[in-house]
Amino acid sequence: MKKHKNILITGGAGFIGSNLALELIKSGHSVTVLDNLSTQIHGQNPVVDSPLYKSIKDKVNFIKGDVTQREDWEKAIKNQDVIVHLAAETGTGQSMYQIERYNKVNSYGTALMMDILVNQPNQVKKIVLGSTRAVYGEGKYETIDQQIVYPLSRKVSDMRKGIFEIIDKNGNSLKPLPTSEDSKVHPISMYGITKANQEEIIRNVCESTDLDYVILRFQNVYGAGQSMKNPYTGILSVFSTQILTDNPIILFEDGNPVRDFVEIRDVVEACKRSIESDKPNRRTINVGTGVPTTILNVAESLKEAFEKETTVEISGGFRIGDIRFNVADLNLMKKYLEFEPKISFKEGIKRYVDWAKQQEVIDNNFQESLNEMEEKRLFIKS
Repeated sequence: MKKHKNILITGGAGFIGSNLALELIKSGHSVTVLDNLSTQIHGQNPVVDSPLYKSIKDKVNFIKGDVTQREDWEKAIKNQDVIVHLAAETGTGQSMYQIERYNKVNSYGTALMMDILVNQPNQVKKIVLGSTRAVYGEGKYETIDQQIVYPLSRKVSDMRKGIFEIIDKNGNSLKPLPTSEDSKVHPISMYGITKANQEEIIRNVCESTDLDYVILRFQNVYGAGQSMKNPYTGILSVFSTQILTDNPIILFEDGNPVRDFVEIRDVVEACKRSIESDKPNRRTINVGTGVPTTILNVAESLKEAFEKETTVEISGGFRIGDIRFNVADLNLMKKYLEFEPKISFKEGIKRYVDWAKQQEVIDNNFQESLNEMEEKRLFIKS
């Protein structure tokens, strides 16, 4: 295993970044965090209101700055051996109308990092990018005659009729498959597009230089510590806040979209192995569990764990840019990270709920976020 002592984590005060920072410190690394302490994640007064920020305060070299600002990058990159690039705007629905913001932070911020690395003296040897399953769009399917296909976005006209499954032109249902890293990259949200841009920028520049890189495509990450203030991302956090504020859980579509939920400790381990080992260098690797879980199952599991009789409403409404099914193929994770996820969804839910019960809960403005999307015709009611 190759040890790198000086590690920069962009977005390091966020959910994944803060957990990774603490684990790297335990392993003897020196960690610098570059983060703008976004109010959407950390609240209006992060020093007081953000458990994530407080968990790393005084333990890392903290730089409050923005990945869209050259001077902040130049300050942060100095003397670093590895950059773990996690800073990003991450809400699928929100990305469909805050297009400039998502493109600036995700695409431009990454391009700016690479521009500095190529054109200014530095000692960076490796970049680890936190990417997403959103780059796959609707993912990988099999037709009734066993052909592999990568469907485009579902038709709004079909979804208005309550047809949410992926179908072919003749109306036949397609069989969803685990998505492997060689699957077609064709994102259907601005979030997915900007994350695919990040991947291509890093891959292209690193392949033409001596910089190593690892691209990790995260599935749905959850766990203790995830911000409960953000109504745009983090299904478990959104649902938990609804439960704890005695509001109904509103499920989109028919409640049966499928996701692959991976607990934060497994994600941190995958990141750590990507930093410390040469084996995954210049690879793109899925990080998930390979286990399909419906959104309805998430809601019911949380109700049971919280021991609350919260109403679950299957709305039939849907968001433009959402996908129906995605589960990771884990073969490359097992091969190059030499790792398999350890935390089951049942175990992860219990740990998450035990933590959430101890938190001060405030309204996360979920309904306002839906109203905002509906005004822009990106959330369509049944």
